[in-house]
Amino acid sequence: MPKTRVLIIEDDRSLANVVEYNLAQAGYEVLCAFDGQDGLNQARAKSPALILLDVMIPVIDGLEVCRRLRNSPETAMIPVIMLTARADETDQVVGYNVGADDYVTKPFSVKVLLERIKSLLRRQVRSEWAGEVVKHAGITIDRIKHRVELNGQPLDLTPSEFRLLDILVRQPGRAFDRTELIDGALGADAMVLERTIDVHIRSLRKKMGEYADLIETVRGIGYRCRESSLEATGTTSD
Repeated sequence: MPKTRVLIIEDDRSLANVVEYNLAQAGYEVLCAFDGQDGLNQARAKSPALILLDVMIPVIDGLEVCRRLRNSPETAMIPVIMLTARADETDQVVGYNVGADDYVTKPFSVKVLLERIKSLLRRQVRSEWAGEVVKHAGITIDRIKHRVELNGQPLDLTPSEFRLLDILVRQPGRAFDRTELIDGALGADAMVLERTIDVHIRSLRKKMGEYADLIETVRGIGYRCRESSLEATGTTSD
């Protein structure tokens, strides 16, 4: 059986070597890149199952690398864990907004990082093999192909946005609180802020255009997918 391939994009070679060693010991095939351009090239050529991406890297910084990964069809669905020495909440929100799936601040425990990797890969497999197409109010979600269409037109979403929309559309009318959405779309072990979900929702609504009102804000709780185009009681699309 082929090993799961992980790409590390990190300019600190000593740290990259430590992570590479531990990933290899855990049974992964590991690739390393030491600048953003090389990382992008390897991601496109080698199709890793997951990418560990440092924010402060030369040539192309990590945020721009993540943005380009998400804008390229061949890399758009690869899970990305961002690594950074900056623990500021705003930096984390920016990272998620450009398409990161998880965020780990330095220094970190290698054991914890390995568990985050395992969790993210498990979520990816569950999403890929969910085995059904969901349709609701003009939205079509194909979990196997990782494809979303609005009235037959493809919608370009990050992996986290895809999972978030999938959760909401699967149960129209049900109000999900932010913790449930973090657990379902980002993973229960993802160390994120509740407002991170709000950032994803704003981005998702913007991409959905005239369909944005299908995602309702339930005051004091979280969000839900509108059951029909007529229902609006007690909600707002702010």
